[in-house]
Amino acid sequence: MAIRALAGPRLPPARGSATHLVVLLHGYGADGKDLIGLAPMWQRLLPTVAFAAPNAPEPCAGAPMGYQWFPISRLDPHEMARGVESAAQSLNTFLDAELKRLGLSDDRLALVGFSQGTMMSLHVGLRRAAKPACIVGFSGMLAGAPPMLGPNAPPILLVHGDADPMIPAGALFDAAATLGAAGASVQWHVSPGVGHSIDEAGMALAATHLTLAFRGLLRRPTGEIMCPVAQMSQRIA
Repeated sequence: MAIRALAGPRLPPARGSATHLVVLLHGYGADGKDLIGLAPMWQRLLPTVAFAAPNAPEPCAGAPMGYQWFPISRLDPHEMARGVESAAQSLNTFLDAELKRLGLSDDRLALVGFSQGTMMSLHVGLRRAAKPACIVGFSGMLAGAPPMLGPNAPPILLVHGDADPMIPAGALFDAAATLGAAGASVQWHVSPGVGHSIDEAGMALAATHLTLAFRGLLRRPTGEIMCPVAQMSQRIA
């Protein structure tokens, strides 16, 4: 895919100049407006954070009013890997421009994705030369093998509904295990009875993850897989 300029809705900080940036990456067939509505709910804890939700670079054939990061015909790992690679440079260009516009460094950036946006967040966030502060992925999957990660790997939170009909919740466990083996610190949460969407528990966990990451309070040990809410999650080895 050629590099395409991305645009979409933004939300400025509730107070003062931006100290951090959260970029929200929507799912297949949606657009930036689909996720920018999450920002005001998080901004109560993060009043000096700016939010941006770019539209993906391609019109979506399966949803004419929406966009796609890349075409999807089936949940095939090889197809997903080719797709995230094809869209990566357009997203990287957008991230670089937003950080420059706000006068921020990469360690002040967080990527939050939903579904196909999670695939993009993980692929791009783990491969940037200067890593973001953290990554949050809702209802997604890992597209292709991650690079081997060192102590500067961004802390990752994965959240999935156990009733998701689009991407099975097992994709979360596969991603967590693979990312942990590559050296990432991964927390995860499964929301009971939730489909392909984001519930209040996931929103609250993401808010905590972002807040702690921006304050430098999330440890980045290699290969650690933790569960953020013991009564709602399980620990995997």
